[in-house]
Amino acid sequence: MNIKERYESAKEIYAGIGVDVEEAVKKLEQIPISMHCWQGDDVMGFEGVESLSGGIQATGNYPGRARTPQELMDDIDKALSLIPGTHRLNLHASYAIFEEGQQVDRDALKPEHFAKWVEFAKARGLGLDFNPTMFSHPKAENATLSSEDEEVRKFWIEHCKACVRISEYFATELGKPVSMNIWIPDGFKDVPADRTSPRARLKDSLDQILAMDYDKSKVLIAVESKVFGIGMESCTVGSHEFYMNYAATRGIMCLLDSGHFHPTEMISDKISSMLLFSDKVALHVSRPVRWDSDHVVLFDDETREIAKEIVRGGAERVLLALDFFDASINRIAAWVTGGGNVAKAMLYELLMPNEKLAKLQEERRFTELMMEQEELKTYPFGDVWDYYCESHGVPVKEQWFAEVEKYEKEVLAGR
Repeated sequence: MNIKERYESAKEIYAGIGVDVEEAVKKLEQIPISMHCWQGDDVMGFEGVESLSGGIQATGNYPGRARTPQELMDDIDKALSLIPGTHRLNLHASYAIFEEGQQVDRDALKPEHFAKWVEFAKARGLGLDFNPTMFSHPKAENATLSSEDEEVRKFWIEHCKACVRISEYFATELGKPVSMNIWIPDGFKDVPADRTSPRARLKDSLDQILAMDYDKSKVLIAVESKVFGIGMESCTVGSHEFYMNYAATRGIMCLLDSGHFHPTEMISDKISSMLLFSDKVALHVSRPVRWDSDHVVLFDDETREIAKEIVRGGAERVLLALDFFDASINRIAAWVTGGGNVAKAMLYELLMPNEKLAKLQEERRFTELMMEQEELKTYPFGDVWDYYCESHGVPVKEQWFAEVEKYEKEVLAGR
């Protein structure tokens, strides 16, 4: 049987449990996944920094890291060509592209510094998402939006305001709303004497940012928490409790990152709670190994559980983005593996007989529910995925890796 024949057979099998495969595929087409630019260059950006700081760490030294805007764009093109589906691109402010003599500090960034990214996105039909960059900078060594130094705090407030204006520019130019996510590395290595004052300053800083005049239908602001990080092991100013309350009272989004909670906490268990009280929630899908290690996303239990909650909670209410960076392996392969696995997980859950499974739970028929969920794992999901890849012109199964190896030999090896 060829790919199309296996797909037709899978459609019949899924129809037997009440699942319309073609409808599931149509729904998948409408779920954009925002691919992060920073996997391609180990989060270095284009400001000329020589090392990362602020709790950001990329481990490994695999050959082929992108060093220029053009190299990064070429690598992004290659990765996107090997991931089927609808895409967005997620940028950090440190990826501004300056003409010679044009470089400014982060508090003075302007839309024109990202014009080439808009051209790139327009040519490919991509939406853009954005992030202020509040790490790897001399003024981020101690604290940013919660800093006791008013000059430093003002600098980062102005940076975030600049990022709102840039996000609005993206949305206007591309005709698609932009998610702008704020994460700060502020916290304390050892037990603090005063937790309240830094959080009060953070609250005031965010209020100043939100007070600016911007189109809330174009710029969807999110705040991202973290349980701890390098250099802030004892206290994180922007904790989950802080941001969850702040977002709920300000009408903005809370962003949940897979690696930003205690190792026994899973964001899949949080999504439904967030959606009961918020219009939308933003996600960073990553893979924490014992801590926020940002490993490449696998097609594992938690990734599928995240997808399940997105499907059942309403995919239009969840802004789905990737956030991992591994410098120890081929970076194109990292993008394709992680992005492909998130798309696979979404398709896998769209092919579930969700109403039937929910009914079994409502009727407390837990033995039958367990049996059904386990038997569904061997349904011909892979045949549907293969057809989906082929219909998008993407190499099927492991064939995509030959494309990566060819690109590594012809392009990456020369860097």
